[in-house]
Amino acid sequence: MSKKNKAKLNKEDELEKNNSDIVNSESENLEQNSTVANDTDADNEKQNELEENLRDEIEQLRDEKLRLLADMENLRKRSDRDRMDSIRYGNINFARDILSLGDNLSRALDAIPKDAEKIETITNLINGLRMVQREFTSILEKHGIKKIEALNQRFDHNFHQAMMEIESEEVEEGIVIQEIQSGYNMHDRLLRPSMVGVAKKPNKDEKKK
Repeated sequence: MSKKNKAKLNKEDELEKNNSDIVNSESENLEQNSTVANDTDADNEKQNELEENLRDEIEQLRDEKLRLLADMENLRKRSDRDRMDSIRYGNINFARDILSLGDNLSRALDAIPKDAEKIETITNLINGLRMVQREFTSILEKHGIKKIEALNQRFDHNFHQAMMEIESEEVEEGIVIQEIQSGYNMHDRLLRPSMVGVAKKPNKDEKKK
């Protein structure tokens, strides 16, 4: 082989080797870039996961805070309501007891014969008792205690307690025509019901007899 051909072959081998080295270098660069890219993706994924966890924790804390504030507001309202009820209804048992005083006063006035009013001293006594009765009613109303209107009203089980049925042709059935004992409300609560007699239609069979 001539020197010229030998030199040509060596040059071709050298070019081939250089090309191979370039290819290998580029391959290594690609692998390194791929590794870096994978590491970056992993870091981004980890960062996203961390941010998501933080958002969830913040949202959970926010919900807990809102629930706590709502519970505190409900507790405040309940405390205010209990305090107001204590002020308005704290003396409800005393009020029930004192009503018997008014009952006895009314019974005393009802028991006085009409003829007795012709005597001046008795008349003065009756007028004095009636003044006491009016003052007693005024004091009750001042403390939110009001008499239930029962007579000539339709029977209402929320406010009336039926003690008897009274036959009547002139009054519609279910109307209160007698009040045995007055009932009272204290503000918006029933203090005691009115004890009443309620109208009913006469029995036709008994009427024929």
